[in-house]
Amino acid sequence: MHEHSLMNDLLRKILDVAQKQNARKVTRVKVAVGALSHFSRPHFIEHFVHAAEGTPAEGAALDIDMLEDAAHPHAREVLLESVEVEE
Repeated sequence: MHEHSLMNDLLRKILDVAQKQNARKVTRVKVAVGALSHFSRPHFIEHFVHAAEGTPAEGAALDIDMLEDAAHPHAREVLLESVEVEE
């Protein structure tokens, strides 16, 4: 359930960026995945693909930085670093 909540929050942020830029398509998303977020790289990709289905973020390329430091202040989070869009 934690992963679902993190992914919904991430997708909301991505779609907010796209809407503010009047974009029709999100082409690339860069994230940092915290060490305690409960995501592996394949698991994150699977969740993202499912969550983005039917949205402007569907099919977006992913740049994923898997953080390894469990003491990092955002170790339990998925941080949105950048969003590239097509207008």
